[in-house]
Amino acid sequence: MVQFHEHIITELLEDSIGGLVVTSSGLGLHKLISSLFLLHHHSQGCLLVLSATPPQKSSILRNYENDIQSQISGEVSNLPSEITSDLQANQRLALYTSGGIFFITTRILIVDLLTHRLPTTAVAGLVILNAHSLSDTSTEAFIVRILRSTNRSLYVRAFSDRPHSMVSGFAKAERTLKCLFVRKLHLWPRFQVYVSQDLERDPPEVVDIRVPMSTYMIGIQKAVIEVMDACLKEMRKTNKVDVEDLTVENGLFKSFDEIVKRQLDPIWHTLGKRTKQLVSDLKTLRKLLDYLVRYDAVTYLKYLDSLRASESFRSVWIFAESSYKIFEYAKKRVYHFGRTDSGKLGLSKTVSTKKRKLNDNKKDEDQSTSTETRVVLEEVLEEPPKWKVLLDVLMEIQEERDKHALSGEEKDHLGDGDDNGIVLVACKDEYSCMQLKDCITNGSQKVMREEWEKYLLSKVQLQALPKRNAKKAKEPKGFGVLDGVVATAPGKKAEVSSISKQEHDALLAAASEVSKRINKDIVGEDDNRKHVDGGGSVKGKGKGKKKKGSAGEKTNNDVAPEDDAMEGGCLNEVFLRKHNQGLNAESSREMKKLPPVVFYALESDKKILDILKPSTIIAYHPDIAFVREVEMYKAENPSRKAKVYFLFYEDSTEVQKFEASVRRENGAFESLIRQKSLMMIPVDQDGRCLGLDSSNEPQSVIPQNLITRKAGGRREAEKEMQVIVDMREFMSTLPNVLHQKGMRIIPVTLEVGDYILSPLICVERKSISDLFGSFASGRLYHQVEMMSRYYRIPVLLIEFSQDKSFSFQSASEIGDDVTPNSIISKLSLLVLHFPRLRIIWSRSLHATAEIFASLKSNQDEPDEVKAIRVGVPSEEGVIENDVRAENYNTSAVEMLRRLPGVTDSNYRAIMDGCKSLAELAMLPMERLAELMGGQKAAKMLREFLDAKYPTLL
Repeated sequence: MVQFHEHIITELLEDSIGGLVVTSSGLGLHKLISSLFLLHHHSQGCLLVLSATPPQKSSILRNYENDIQSQISGEVSNLPSEITSDLQANQRLALYTSGGIFFITTRILIVDLLTHRLPTTAVAGLVILNAHSLSDTSTEAFIVRILRSTNRSLYVRAFSDRPHSMVSGFAKAERTLKCLFVRKLHLWPRFQVYVSQDLERDPPEVVDIRVPMSTYMIGIQKAVIEVMDACLKEMRKTNKVDVEDLTVENGLFKSFDEIVKRQLDPIWHTLGKRTKQLVSDLKTLRKLLDYLVRYDAVTYLKYLDSLRASESFRSVWIFAESSYKIFEYAKKRVYHFGRTDSGKLGLSKTVSTKKRKLNDNKKDEDQSTSTETRVVLEEVLEEPPKWKVLLDVLMEIQEERDKHALSGEEKDHLGDGDDNGIVLVACKDEYSCMQLKDCITNGSQKVMREEWEKYLLSKVQLQALPKRNAKKAKEPKGFGVLDGVVATAPGKKAEVSSISKQEHDALLAAASEVSKRINKDIVGEDDNRKHVDGGGSVKGKGKGKKKKGSAGEKTNNDVAPEDDAMEGGCLNEVFLRKHNQGLNAESSREMKKLPPVVFYALESDKKILDILKPSTIIAYHPDIAFVREVEMYKAENPSRKAKVYFLFYEDSTEVQKFEASVRRENGAFESLIRQKSLMMIPVDQDGRCLGLDSSNEPQSVIPQNLITRKAGGRREAEKEMQVIVDMREFMSTLPNVLHQKGMRIIPVTLEVGDYILSPLICVERKSISDLFGSFASGRLYHQVEMMSRYYRIPVLLIEFSQDKSFSFQSASEIGDDVTPNSIISKLSLLVLHFPRLRIIWSRSLHATAEIFASLKSNQDEPDEVKAIRVGVPSEEGVIENDVRAENYNTSAVEMLRRLPGVTDSNYRAIMDGCKSLAELAMLPMERLAELMGGQKAAKMLREFLDAKYPTLL
């Protein structure tokens, strides 16, 4: 264990009620927590771990197991386990009282606390991870409040390694301390004295490599930044966003979306479509900058094509002045397109010379073909510059190892004798890992060729898809600019249209060629299998393939473009000039000399350094958290030599983002240090206060607290309000707020409704997004129907978010005409269909709690047993408490509504006009027409009732 971890643990143990620890990212938080687990003894009670993600959980368990094994020899028992919903209540109780360490979800824990399945005195403490995501309404705060109120000896230790998230919003750190009922805030930035001493005592050897970007990459980056700046200027014109936050540097981070969203949410309904689209566009532009330095040229072009297809009509950025450069340069990184006449489209001189050679050779064949209709598609397939640098670095590492091996300095060079010589390459995501692995194994040219062929084949697949509502093309009018099949003479506009059509057709022609070649290869493989069956081997097949590939390469190097006739296109002939692959053989020979390489995806968040123990680390996509992990790895293994290579694109947003992340983290800690010096934490942070709302809510859920007050005197204990809550509702934070208001929460599984306020009132709660989804699926109709059947006062609660506008629709979305698709129309129809339904609009969670309290006044408390049985048939199939069953035979009503001609608008009139289905069957046609509102419906029903029963004879 590093020394600063010991200091953190010492500080935490000084305060018996716990504290909040905020560290820089990558400082081994999982190791710190596993070290705390070692200090726990089962005699103290159980230790519950909340809000841990799966990677965090696996890292903590692995580290804890290693720590235990280092202390005792033999197999490790009683490891921390997980409590899930699969376990029965009695099994969970046995685990709680065993005094072990358990990972548990907040939903299971809060239900067990409210149903008294978990004795609060059996809990020694809570460890809460990702404390930056907590708020006063979160379920974690709910759990702490209940446990603190009955178990004063409980300790709460919360951890976060996201300092920038702890400064978002007003007094976030102070609010988090209050909702956890702890007083101490422990800050451990990278620049803290103890941390710096530990990590800088024996730092790893660092090699910083700056890779120059290609000309087209520089052009794309510059264009994207210009477009992003233009979008930010447009947003500044709205005068509704803080201008200081709207910078290109901030736009490089995901948190920028949160900054803008937090500012615009309350006034979102007043914004125009253009401003809303700008917010989405900035997110897209950030991805474009990130993907430029992360992926290869073909993948980047494919992503741009998908953007053009999906956002072309909505996006603002696509119509910006510099946006065309992004598409143009991205295309030029993959291929060049031109015609056979004097290089009009900017092809190189060598290419046009080669084209002319081909035309001279095939003069007799192509006399009937016009030169205007011949085009050349030249493959460029620009490789990412980092690929070559990565291969050079790997070869350099192997050469160094070979030199040390020859000179007998292997042990001295590696430090420890057990070094495995692994080179770890850290990439952003799994896709990059797989592609780089393929690049090292098969060569960069082959990888680019495969990506290019996939791109072309995707064009063919897209073309083959059936077109919806495709109308037959009409004859072009005028110059025929619409279909693009025009001569180049009439003018420039016609030429541009013709070029785009020809380029698309050329890509399809190249794709068909690739498709044919793949089919030939498949047939060839089948033939080879037949020949090899007689005694050949897999090795022989591999050789055959290699020969075939090398022959293909030789043909390509002879600069003989292949032609392909298009069917039904405006082009008679397309020349595809393939990219030179002459270096592949040499590359493959060099690749055999590379050291063992393991690729690691940073997004997986797995702590892999302690498992692999690499001697060399290459940060292909540098990340600040990973840099700290490498520093920690070296500090814990001072005898092991480690060398780290950083690959940065020179003068790129990659460098800018990395440096900005360091500045942002330091700024966040400086802000937290200032807040800590000014923080006002109540002295009685031990469960007696109710967080931020203590002044407004003097009553508590504990009956003892209702008897006396601090000021002296006595008052009558008020009647405790009860609310029955469906288990599924604990995914939301409303039960927590209701508990803060002094209501007793009873969690059960309800068949009808979400909240039962009284024997008469049932509430179905819907957020805005859930309301739209429920209408679309038809689920809401069924839910309201069930509430109307079993309760006198069915209520639909439409709840808005507190930080968003209390507006159902913006003024621009409300049309003059009534349309069936409008949400207002759907709500109106719902109310017309269920006259007893009451709709309540709530602007926030706290407003909902106030509404519930007022609805419960002068009402009896709900019965838990009856609420559970509502809507559930008994063994005899009878459903109790059916309101409609008092006046109607519900089974007969359901039968009636399924008859032909009976609709929602006329079934009530039919029920009023006849007493039973038997009487309905005997009614004359005239009376049926009168009750059903027309002859057509009456005729349908009569024909159905009079229809003969089919027989086998």
